[in-house]
Amino acid sequence: MSRTPVDVRPRLTELRLSAFAGHRRTGLPLGPVTLIAGLSGSGKSSALAAYEALARLGGGTPLGEVFPDPLACVPERARPDSEGRRGFRIGCTADGAEGPVRLDVAVQAEPRLRIVGERLTADGVVLLETALRDPGRRTVQAAWHTAGSAPVTRAPLPDDRLGTALLPLRVAGKTDGQRRVLAAAEQMVVALRSVFPCDPRPECMRRPVPTGSGRLLTGCDNLADVLWRTRAECGRRHALLVEAVRAGCAGRVTDLVAEPLPDGTVRALLDRGDGFRTGIGLLGDGELRYLALALVLLTGPGVLAVDTPGEVPDALRSLTLLTDNFDRALDPGQRRALLNVAVRMAARGHIRCVGAVSDATWAAGEEGVTVVHLGP
Repeated sequence: MSRTPVDVRPRLTELRLSAFAGHRRTGLPLGPVTLIAGLSGSGKSSALAAYEALARLGGGTPLGEVFPDPLACVPERARPDSEGRRGFRIGCTADGAEGPVRLDVAVQAEPRLRIVGERLTADGVVLLETALRDPGRRTVQAAWHTAGSAPVTRAPLPDDRLGTALLPLRVAGKTDGQRRVLAAAEQMVVALRSVFPCDPRPECMRRPVPTGSGRLLTGCDNLADVLWRTRAECGRRHALLVEAVRAGCAGRVTDLVAEPLPDGTVRALLDRGDGFRTGIGLLGDGELRYLALALVLLTGPGVLAVDTPGEVPDALRSLTLLTDNFDRALDPGQRRALLNVAVRMAARGHIRCVGAVSDATWAAGEEGVTVVHLGP
């Protein structure tokens, strides 16, 4: 009797917005492909912003860089306490080899931006907990599970960094309890770090670009440079991209090429197969957004400007594409074709997709797609 293989790749399966911007006690289940749907003002963009913020914190980015305008994250009707403090709370669940691991973070936005509480739990056991004990110091008191001669280890941690991301540097891993803490923290950090926020900007993609690293930027401005690299590196994935482009671009398409120009720049073109090529600068906004998002889904972290955990083998990690306005400028055929690409690639386990749309009725019932509705 064959068994379904267990997916051990760390991945987020839930985003929690306990008190964040316009959200109160909001939980969003996350599947391999997730569409967050809702009218304007329902909180789709802020949900993606919270996901990206957690990802950056997981990568070790200081709190002030993650939240340059923290007051915008505080719920509008949140009242300050007797000491003038207000803040917000976000969290997530990461599944993987260690099973579901929960992370919840409380951030004080005023009078001073700082992390005032953090909790990492698995199977009902608190593996890490931090709390602000002395407001005059820039530290929080942390306690993590040890299960040795002392059940808990206590030490101060900085109040502007995610404690979970610091644990691998602080925990020795000498006891079973410490090893459990490390495994859970590493699962959460790997799940968070493998995120690529992407918002293709057609107005920038139309211009020739200098050749550079060949790593796609979040706005996809340097798409031509990336094509110059990927077409030569992986013929199989390039063929899949060309196949996808046929479904999303008008007219006949036999190839997608990058052409160097005398001034040292490179431009991208559609090969029509009859000796004629169309520069992508002539394509519509929908065609360009479709092309860029298909490229992300089909290429993976090796060609994206993303902070991937290099110490983790490719087979044990998956990338998550975050894209607001997933269907912006796309016609019905393009959005369905792009969703099919996302589902097909997600089924392989190496990439996941979370996108925001105003209306997801066109995707209802699609196998492999999780639709989350916000608002009334």
